[in-house]
Amino acid sequence: MPPAPEGAGSTARALRIGATLVLAGLAALGCRAVHLPLPWMLGPLLATAALGVAGVPVMASVRLRNLGLALIGVGLGLHFSPDVAALILRIAPAIVLGVLWALLLGYLFYRVLHRLHGGDRATCFYAAAIGGASEMALLAERAGGRVDRVAAAHSLRVLLVVTLVPLTLQAFGVHGDEASATAATAVRLPGLPGLAALAVGAAAGVVLLQRLKAPNPWVLGPLLATLLPCAAGLELSALPPGASAFGQMALGVALGTRFTPAFAQAAPRWLAAVAAGTLAMLVVSAGYGWLLGRAAGLPAATAVLATTPGGIAEMAITAQVLQLGVPVVTAFQVVRYIAVLTLMPALFALELRLRP
Repeated sequence: MPPAPEGAGSTARALRIGATLVLAGLAALGCRAVHLPLPWMLGPLLATAALGVAGVPVMASVRLRNLGLALIGVGLGLHFSPDVAALILRIAPAIVLGVLWALLLGYLFYRVLHRLHGGDRATCFYAAAIGGASEMALLAERAGGRVDRVAAAHSLRVLLVVTLVPLTLQAFGVHGDEASATAATAVRLPGLPGLAALAVGAAAGVVLLQRLKAPNPWVLGPLLATLLPCAAGLELSALPPGASAFGQMALGVALGTRFTPAFAQAAPRWLAAVAAGTLAMLVVSAGYGWLLGRAAGLPAATAVLATTPGGIAEMAITAQVLQLGVPVVTAFQVVRYIAVLTLMPALFALELRLRP
C-alpha cells in the first residue's frame, strides 16, 4: 500500500472537526427552535454524545475548545462590578459552607460507591469527588486508581447535571433575579480599545496560570484577568455578538465527544451507580441550596445553582443564560473547584489512615 500523502491525516482531522461543528450548529438551532434552555451548549452536547456512542467519528478541536473556554471566562469576569465584588465578600461565609457541603457530599457518594463496588478505594474516592474530570482522573492515577472509570464517572455526572438542571429550572419557570441585574452593570462597550484590552488581559491570564501550572487556565486565567479590573471599577468592552454562543458550542462539543462506544460498553453497573448517585446529589443539593439561600439572603434559584455539583463553566453559563446571579454562582463554583482540587489528596490520605 503506498504511503498516505503528507498532510492527509491533518486534512481528515480538519474535515471531521468541521463536520462535527456543522452537526453541532444544526443541533443548537434545533434546540433553539423548540425553546430548550442553553441551546448552544445542550444541542451540541447531546448531539455529539449520541453520535459518539453510536460509533460516528465525531471530533472536537482542542484549540477551539480552549478559545471557547477563554470567551466564557471573559464573559463571566465582565459581571463583577464593584457592587458585586462587595456582595461576594459579604456572602463569603456562605461560600465556605458551599465548599464544606461539596466535600461532604463527595465523601458520602464515595462511601456508597465503595460499598457497592468494593476493592479500589482510590477509584471510588476520586470518581465521587465534585471536581474537574481531568484533574480528578490525574489524582486517581497518582493514587493507583482506574483513570478510565474516574473519567467516565465525571463525564456522565456533568452530562446529567448540564442537561437536567437547565431543563428543570425552565420547567419551573425560573428566570432572572435581582443579583443578575446588579451584575449586568459591569458590562460596557467602549469599542475596539476595550476589546483589545480584554484580549491581551485574557491571553496574559492564560500564560501566567499555565506557567504556574494552575488547573483550568483557559477559564480561570481570562476570568481573573477580566474580573479584577471590573471589580476595581474600570470599564471594559462587552464581548462581540455571538461570542457567548460560540463558547457554549465549543464547550458542548468538547463534552459530548468524550462519549464513545467504549464508554457505553464499559462497566454498566458502575455507570448506573454513578447516574443514580448524581440524581440523588442533585436532589439533596437543591434542598441544601434553598436552605443556604434563605440563611444568606440569596435568591433561592441562585443559591441552588451555586451549590449544584457541576463544573465552573457549565454552571456559570447556565446562570448567565437564565440570568441567575452569575457572579454569585461563579464565585461559589470557582472557590469549590480550587478547594476540592487542593484538598483531595490530603483527604484521601486521611481516609486511608482512618480506614486502613
